[in-house]
Amino acid sequence: MNEPLQSTLKKLRLSGLARTLDVRLQEAAGHNLNHLEFLELLVQDELAVRGERLLARRVKAAAFRDQKTLEDFDWQFNPSVKRKTIYDLATCRFVQEGRDVLFLGPPGTGKSHLAQALGYQAIKMGLVVLYRSIFDVVRDFLHDEAFDGQEKVLARYLKPDLLIIDDMGIKQLPKRSGEYLFEIILRRYETRSTMMTSNRPLEDWGKLLGDVPSATAILDRFLHHAEIISITGRSYRLKDRAGNDRGEEAPAPKGKTGAGRAEKDAGRKDQA
Repeated sequence: MNEPLQSTLKKLRLSGLARTLDVRLQEAAGHNLNHLEFLELLVQDELAVRGERLLARRVKAAAFRDQKTLEDFDWQFNPSVKRKTIYDLATCRFVQEGRDVLFLGPPGTGKSHLAQALGYQAIKMGLVVLYRSIFDVVRDFLHDEAFDGQEKVLARYLKPDLLIIDDMGIKQLPKRSGEYLFEIILRRYETRSTMMTSNRPLEDWGKLLGDVPSATAILDRFLHHAEIISITGRSYRLKDRAGNDRGEEAPAPKGKTGAGRAEKDAGRKDQA
């Protein structure tokens, strides 16, 4: 590609077209493409690059703790997770209908993984997603309240098509946490979808928030249109320790040395 054309494409912000133009020129010559067919390929290349950039921006804005996918989930480890139910949620009809989702279960059973994977799927379908742990929520409100910016932070929580609040129940929350969470749930009620994960039963939420009336009001609205998915089973993070606790050594894969196995184990990502 000559320099003047390269410069012009940059000014027009047609980087996708610029990236593939040389290849498309060779393809057009080799397959005798007419002008319209050649132009169509270039336009498709530009749209593909813009789509990739938009996806990357939305994933970054979502602020996932880890970028998880449904394809990465170990469906064999925990049979209590119904694949059909999760893939029904992956259609994101619940977001379009303004319904909510609650994952309940012990730590390490896949709640956070599934919530983030469904959030990523929603982004791929063109929806705006925000992921926050319950501790992030409280910190955000406490910080902005101190600087008289509560409305600003609330607007951030009201904008997404899907808000994911993770880790409810890890430990008792600071004072006024119930007020902040209630305000979010109240304002999103029947207008936007919210997904939450918790490792504590619903009757414990009043104790966790230190505010039984707020917890009651939160659950009254959140559960009204919510699908509750209960997950049972042992922790995925502890699965490799079961044999070691009995004094057994996990067998090395065929063709792998002990060092190779250690490297593989070190690189394996935990399933939340």
